[in-house]
Amino acid sequence: MHPEYAESSSNAGRRNRAASLRRRPIARSCGTIMEQVSVFLAAALAAMVLLAAVRRVAAMPLRWSQAVLWWCNYLVARVWWRVGVEGQLLLPKDRGAVIVANHRSSIDPSFIETLVPRVVHWMVAREYCESKAFGWFLRICEVIPTNRGGIDTAATKQAIRLAAQGGLIGIFPEGRINTTAELLLPARPGAIVVALNARVPIIPCYIEGSPYRGTVWSPLLTPARVRLVVGPPWDLSAYYGRSDDRQVRELLARELMKRIAALADRTPATKREDRGIARSIQRAQHRG
Repeated sequence: MHPEYAESSSNAGRRNRAASLRRRPIARSCGTIMEQVSVFLAAALAAMVLLAAVRRVAAMPLRWSQAVLWWCNYLVARVWWRVGVEGQLLLPKDRGAVIVANHRSSIDPSFIETLVPRVVHWMVAREYCESKAFGWFLRICEVIPTNRGGIDTAATKQAIRLAAQGGLIGIFPEGRINTTAELLLPARPGAIVVALNARVPIIPCYIEGSPYRGTVWSPLLTPARVRLVVGPPWDLSAYYGRSDDRQVRELLARELMKRIAALADRTPATKREDRGIARSIQRAQHRG
């Protein structure tokens, strides 16, 4: 090769290497800038999501501790217990209500709580409220401690007062977890007494598929597919002022369980009994 050509080729090679070395810092700089932009955008997006969540929580009619628990419960109920809802919880405006349901598991309130971001004052056995394990949790939820057996007058009066002031009361009319093969256990009159005295409607619900293995804690470890059916509000205005009438309480309690059973497409009574209940309720209305 001619010396001049060799020198020219060598100079060109050196110039190319120099240009390449100059481009590398620029490429690294561009990569760094892109990484910084990506981090900034991710941080901005996370901040926007967090701000939206904070605003959502602040807008809820709950204390911060209650709002956090509500969202945790919502996520667990939807993901772990896969709650499917049929119907809509129609709450009266500027009035309270009594929400009732059948009772198959210790976590039954969790499913209904997903429907309403408000405090529902569930009537809970006093020994659970005084438990060191989860008494703190029930106090945050503002439950109403209730004595087992008979009618707890103090708890009933508290529920009536809260409902009359526009609060929501949660009651399981069966009074205990139903572990039998029967669809429903006989109803206790507490929900009827509260609704009549507070002059608020009753909203019946039916829960199917609640996990339960004999202990309070067992549902937390048991995945499930829960079906929650919500019925229309039941107006009891025709019976206001008659909560002291035992026959009226018993008839309405039977009718209440019929409404819950109807949500399950079943009935706890025969057709003959149904007709008898209907006639008795009509006679009670006429006497009123």
